[in-house]
Amino acid sequence: MQWPDLSPVLGSTLWAVVGAAATRLYMPERATRGLGVAIAVQDADRAYESLQRAGFQFVGKLSIGGRSWRTAGGEVIDVIEGTEGWWPLALAAAQNNRDGQGLPVLPLAYLVLMKFNAGRTRDLGDITQMLGLADEKALDEVRQVFATYAPKDQADLESLILLGKMEME
Repeated sequence: MQWPDLSPVLGSTLWAVVGAAATRLYMPERATRGLGVAIAVQDADRAYESLQRAGFQFVGKLSIGGRSWRTAGGEVIDVIEGTEGWWPLALAAAQNNRDGQGLPVLPLAYLVLMKFNAGRTRDLGDITQMLGLADEKALDEVRQVFATYAPKDQADLESLILLGKMEME
Protein backbone atom coordinates (compact mmCIF):
# COMPACT_ATOMS: atom_id res chain seq x y z
CA MET A 1 0.00 0.00 0.00
CA GLN A 2 1.17 3.53 -0.68
CA TRP A 3 0.70 6.12 2.05
CA PRO A 4 1.11 9.88 1.92
CA ASP A 5 4.47 11.23 3.05
CA LEU A 6 3.70 13.79 5.73
CA SER A 7 7.25 15.17 5.85
CA PRO A 8 6.53 18.15 3.57
CA VAL A 9 3.40 18.95 5.58
CA LEU A 10 4.82 18.50 9.09
CA GLY A 11 8.18 20.12 8.35
CA SER A 12 10.50 19.91 11.34
CA THR A 13 7.96 18.05 13.52
CA LEU A 14 9.25 14.54 14.22
CA TRP A 15 6.72 11.89 13.27
CA ALA A 16 6.67 8.16 12.66
CA VAL A 17 4.39 5.60 11.10
CA VAL A 18 2.77 3.35 13.73
CA GLY A 19 0.01 0.76 13.72
CA ALA A 20 -0.68 -1.64 10.87
CA ALA A 21 1.24 0.45 8.32
CA ALA A 22 4.34 0.24 10.53
CA THR A 23 4.12 -3.51 11.05
CA ARG A 24 4.81 -4.10 7.35
CA LEU A 25 8.46 -3.39 8.07
CA TYR A 26 8.58 -6.31 10.52
CA MET A 27 6.05 -8.84 9.20
CA PRO A 28 3.92 -9.46 6.10
CA GLU A 29 1.71 -6.48 5.37
CA ARG A 30 -1.90 -6.66 6.49
CA ALA A 31 -4.82 -4.57 5.34
CA THR A 32 -5.71 -1.40 7.18
CA ARG A 33 -8.17 1.40 6.54
CA GLY A 34 -5.88 4.29 7.34
CA LEU A 35 -2.42 5.47 8.18
CA GLY A 36 -1.48 5.76 11.83
CA VAL A 37 1.30 8.16 12.74
CA ALA A 38 2.65 9.37 16.05
CA ILE A 39 4.04 12.71 17.19
CA ALA A 40 5.18 13.94 20.58
CA VAL A 41 2.34 15.53 22.53
CA GLN A 42 4.27 18.81 22.81
CA ASP A 43 4.26 19.09 18.98
CA ALA A 44 0.51 18.50 18.60
CA ASP A 45 -0.68 22.08 18.14
CA ARG A 46 1.99 22.86 15.54
CA ALA A 47 1.33 19.57 13.69
CA TYR A 48 -2.43 20.11 13.60
CA GLU A 49 -2.02 23.66 12.30
CA SER A 50 0.27 22.33 9.56
CA LEU A 51 -2.22 19.63 8.57
CA GLN A 52 -5.04 22.15 8.43
CA ARG A 53 -2.98 24.58 6.32
CA ALA A 54 -2.19 21.72 3.91
CA GLY A 55 -5.90 21.08 3.36
CA PHE A 56 -6.40 18.08 5.64
CA GLN A 57 -9.90 17.92 7.10
CA PHE A 58 -10.31 17.35 10.85
CA VAL A 59 -12.52 14.29 11.43
CA GLY A 60 -12.52 13.94 15.21
CA LYS A 61 -10.58 13.22 18.35
CA LEU A 62 -9.13 9.77 19.04
CA SER A 63 -10.03 8.07 22.32
CA ILE A 64 -6.34 7.18 22.81
CA GLY A 65 -5.14 10.78 22.49
CA GLY A 66 -4.77 12.49 19.17
CA ARG A 67 -6.89 13.39 16.19
CA SER A 68 -8.13 11.83 12.99
CA TRP A 69 -7.75 13.68 9.68
CA ARG A 70 -8.78 13.10 6.07
CA THR A 71 -6.65 13.97 3.07
CA ALA A 72 -8.10 15.68 0.00
CA GLY A 73 -8.00 12.22 -1.62
CA GLY A 74 -10.11 10.72 1.16
CA GLU A 75 -7.37 8.81 3.03
CA VAL A 76 -7.71 8.67 6.81
CA ILE A 77 -4.69 9.72 8.88
CA ASP A 78 -4.80 9.06 12.63
CA VAL A 79 -2.32 11.23 14.50
CA ILE A 80 -1.53 9.76 17.91
CA GLU A 81 0.01 11.98 20.56
CA GLY A 82 2.80 10.17 22.40
CA THR A 83 2.80 11.24 26.03
CA GLU A 84 5.25 8.84 27.66
CA GLY A 85 8.86 9.88 28.24
CA TRP A 86 10.21 7.46 25.64
CA TRP A 87 8.40 9.05 22.69
CA PRO A 88 11.02 11.70 21.81
CA LEU A 89 13.71 8.97 21.63
CA ALA A 90 11.49 6.68 19.59
CA LEU A 91 10.52 9.42 17.13
CA ALA A 92 14.14 10.48 16.70
CA ALA A 93 15.18 6.86 16.06
CA ALA A 94 12.38 6.50 13.49
CA GLN A 95 14.00 9.12 11.29
CA ASN A 96 16.72 6.57 10.46
CA ASN A 97 14.32 3.62 10.25
CA ARG A 98 12.58 3.93 6.90
CA ASP A 99 10.26 1.55 5.09
CA GLY A 100 10.42 0.74 1.38
CA GLN A 101 8.41 3.86 0.64
CA GLY A 102 10.86 6.02 2.61
CA LEU A 103 8.50 6.80 5.49
CA PRO A 104 9.91 6.97 9.04
CA VAL A 105 8.71 3.94 10.99
CA LEU A 106 8.73 3.47 14.74
CA PRO A 107 11.57 1.04 15.54
CA LEU A 108 10.45 -2.47 16.46
CA ALA A 109 11.27 -2.17 20.16
CA TYR A 110 9.12 0.94 20.59
CA LEU A 111 6.35 -0.36 18.32
CA VAL A 112 6.12 -3.48 20.48
CA LEU A 113 6.02 -1.32 23.63
CA MET A 114 3.31 0.90 22.14
CA LYS A 115 1.18 -2.07 21.05
CA PHE A 116 1.76 -3.86 24.37
CA ASN A 117 0.53 -0.80 26.26
CA ALA A 118 -2.56 -0.62 24.01
CA GLY A 119 -3.37 -4.21 24.99
CA ARG A 120 -5.87 -4.82 22.21
CA THR A 121 -6.18 -8.33 20.79
CA ARG A 122 -5.09 -7.21 17.29
CA ASP A 123 -2.02 -5.54 18.81
CA LEU A 124 -1.05 -8.67 20.72
CA GLY A 125 -1.36 -10.68 17.51
CA ASP A 126 0.89 -8.19 15.72
CA ILE A 127 3.40 -8.37 18.57
CA THR A 128 3.68 -12.15 18.51
CA GLN A 129 4.07 -12.22 14.74
CA MET A 130 6.69 -9.46 14.69
CA LEU A 131 8.64 -10.99 17.57
CA GLY A 132 8.38 -14.44 16.02
CA LEU A 133 10.07 -13.13 12.88
CA ALA A 134 12.66 -10.96 14.67
CA ASP A 135 16.31 -11.97 14.98
CA GLU A 136 18.15 -12.10 18.32
CA LYS A 137 19.63 -8.62 17.93
CA ALA A 138 16.17 -7.12 17.43
CA LEU A 139 14.78 -9.14 20.35
CA ASP A 140 17.58 -7.87 22.59
CA GLU A 141 16.65 -4.29 21.63
CA VAL A 142 13.02 -4.99 22.55
CA ARG A 143 14.12 -6.51 25.87
CA GLN A 144 16.28 -3.45 26.57
CA VAL A 145 13.40 -1.04 25.93
CA PHE A 146 11.11 -3.07 28.19
CA ALA A 147 13.80 -3.22 30.90
CA THR A 148 13.95 0.58 30.80
CA TYR A 149 10.31 1.57 30.32
CA ALA A 150 8.22 -1.46 31.37
CA PRO A 151 10.32 -3.58 33.74
CA LYS A 152 7.28 -5.14 35.41
CA ASP A 153 6.16 -6.49 32.02
CA GLN A 154 9.37 -8.34 31.10
CA ALA A 155 7.95 -11.77 31.92
CA ASP A 156 4.95 -11.09 29.69
CA LEU A 157 7.30 -9.97 26.92
CA GLU A 158 9.24 -13.24 27.15
CA SER A 159 5.97 -15.16 26.88
CA LEU A 160 5.04 -13.19 23.75
CA ILE A 161 8.46 -13.88 22.25
CA LEU A 162 8.05 -17.61 22.91
CA LEU A 163 4.52 -17.62 21.46
CA GLY A 164 5.74 -15.73 18.41
CA LYS A 165 8.63 -18.14 17.81
CA MET A 166 6.26 -21.11 18.16
CA GLU A 167 3.76 -19.51 15.79
CA MET A 168 6.38 -18.77 13.15
CA GLU A 169 7.97 -22.24 13.17
